[in-house]
Amino acid sequence: MPAYDVKRELKELYAPKNTTWALIDVPEQQFLAIDGRGNPNTADSYAAAVQALYAVAYTIKFASKRDGARDFVVAPLEGLWWSDDPANFTNRAKDTWQWTMLISQPGWITKDMVEDAKAAALAKKKLPATANIRHHTLHEGLCAQAMHLGPYDDEGPLLATLHDEYLPAQNLRESGLHHEVYVGDPRRTNPAKLRTVLRQPAG
Repeated sequence: MPAYDVKRELKELYAPKNTTWALIDVPEQQFLAIDGRGNPNTADSYAAAVQALYAVAYTIKFASKRDGARDFVVAPLEGLWWSDDPANFTNRAKDTWQWTMLISQPGWITKDMVEDAKAAALAKKKLPATANIRHHTLHEGLCAQAMHLGPYDDEGPLLATLHDEYLPAQNLRESGLHHEVYVGDPRRTNPAKLRTVLRQPAG
């Protein structure tokens, strides 16, 4: 049996072809999650959170395969982003941002498996942020979604179109947190070739 890969199973969520806004119904998913605040480019807490998140994700993967369940491909990093002033997204005032970083988990991964993996990862890697990771269920439902091509800091015009034009034209309003899926690895990808799924729950 091939390893489960959420990018293949939920292709419409992880590899949309549209680079302008379109509506999509997003099903319930479960994630590893960790919360924080501050500029993701400069905050030490952000780097520590992402490092711990991946440590637990790979611990779960290997435990699932070893214990006879199923193997799976570790999913891309995702993030929920918000600020007390929504305009801070379009003007990129990153020091004001709050975030929940996420890694999607297959349906057979339980809360107990997450807790076991946290304990194992903490003992092995000694990353204090591991203690802050939690199991999180998210059901976004109706969302506007588009694929952004290029550097993260170039998202502003597309987001402005969403809030100023697309949602009003659909008689919709924001009903949840701004969601991003980082399909490309910024450490290995030319910024001009980065692919980021932008998603906004609406109702």
